[in-house]
Amino acid sequence: MSELSQLSPQPLWDIFAKICSIPHPSFHEEALAQHIISWSQEKGFWCERDQVGNILIRKPATPGMENRKPVALQAHLDMVPQKNNDTVHDFAKDPIQPYIDGEWVKARGTTLGADNGIGMASALAVLADDSVQHGPLEVLLTMTEETGMDGAFGLQPNWLQSEILINTDSEEEGEIYMGCAGGIDFTATLPLQREAVPAGYEHLRLTLKGLKGGHSGAEIHLGLGNANKLLARFLAAHARDFELRLVDFNGGTLRNAIPREAFVTFALPTAKIDALKSAAMGYLATLQNELGMIEKNIALQTEPVAGDALALTAESRDRFIALLNSTPNGVIRNSDVAKGVVETSLNVGVVTMSEQEAKINCLIRSLIDSGKEYVVEMLTSLSELAGAQTLVKGSYPGWQPDASSPVMALVRETYQRLFNKTPNIQVIHAGLECGLFKKPYPDMDMVSIGPTITGPHSPDEQVHIGSVGLYWQLLTELLKAIPAK
Repeated sequence: MSELSQLSPQPLWDIFAKICSIPHPSFHEEALAQHIISWSQEKGFWCERDQVGNILIRKPATPGMENRKPVALQAHLDMVPQKNNDTVHDFAKDPIQPYIDGEWVKARGTTLGADNGIGMASALAVLADDSVQHGPLEVLLTMTEETGMDGAFGLQPNWLQSEILINTDSEEEGEIYMGCAGGIDFTATLPLQREAVPAGYEHLRLTLKGLKGGHSGAEIHLGLGNANKLLARFLAAHARDFELRLVDFNGGTLRNAIPREAFVTFALPTAKIDALKSAAMGYLATLQNELGMIEKNIALQTEPVAGDALALTAESRDRFIALLNSTPNGVIRNSDVAKGVVETSLNVGVVTMSEQEAKINCLIRSLIDSGKEYVVEMLTSLSELAGAQTLVKGSYPGWQPDASSPVMALVRETYQRLFNKTPNIQVIHAGLECGLFKKPYPDMDMVSIGPTITGPHSPDEQVHIGSVGLYWQLLTELLKAIPAK
């Protein structure tokens, strides 16, 4: 038995513990999907998969509630795989290890997968718990949301019967989401030229680590450090002075996670090693002064490494550093319509280097299409100046807010009645699948709710135990309050 079994509501936490025990990072959700299908069939529910692997489960209405509007509870099957540098964990094979820490549930050294595992567990718990009253019910679990919303893109019309969809992928209890940002992926590919490292040079690796990382949408406004950008800044200031011969640069692992670590390997004249190390310590002090209030564990380390690889030419080095250092990152503009919400942003998520080329992968988000287009044009112009090729793909729409949404009004009224306070009606800068669902189901009324989750997409991810109980109360009371057709 998991220690989560002592928590309430027990069915939800038991199911979440089971979800944690089955590896399910993006592109590796099949074992979890098969478990859920078998579980559903054992309980006698109608269950079906579509051509992209999405799961749809149906449960008949509670007796006497057959005339209510049918509702779909929706979550995604995959989780973001992020771990601390010193954690040994294979996300495709090893279970997540959740534990209770005071008022929170966390994972040992990795992301927890509360995003969106708690939402998924709540939907399955509604199916499992016959004391929950509801009308005709569907549960939709989508594939590979975190790396491109594949399941939502592939969702076909006329499969769901519901008139209302409750998305469970929000991460702040007491907030009701009625809209979200859209996104698009941008990759700049810079060709590289290499040559032999001169005699009298030694190789070093410079590692920037200890940053918090986090969700590139929901947390982009917090001023978190981006390891790729911070390391590029150091190189821009010192590469020429120290005659650095750049061999390799890599940082970040996912385009939708703020990078926590970045690594650069270079050669430099032996006589300049001590000065380089001193400059690195000076830069660390600068970062601690600038970011220390939020990034308390930032570290910059140098270590000697063996090396006989070719290094970038001075021109290639300067072109790469200039492109990465000048690529914007973070908040581009705040919304005038949704006060306190970011309108447009980008995350310089992943930087990789091979023998022949360097790739800079960014995820652009915006509440408005023109915001996405503006950042794409800006990055394209920068890439052209640097001589890099560009690839733009994976565009997904935002979810346009509907102020007259009946289900949003019902959630607000239900929350007020349950907790005697008014919830915040919000538009979230993160991407939710609702915008994509509107294409095959344009008339479906949608809302998004969830418990409080902090640090999603990072090993600091945690879910607040008390907020899960409040979210469960709201969800089950909401299902009972759904009006007649």
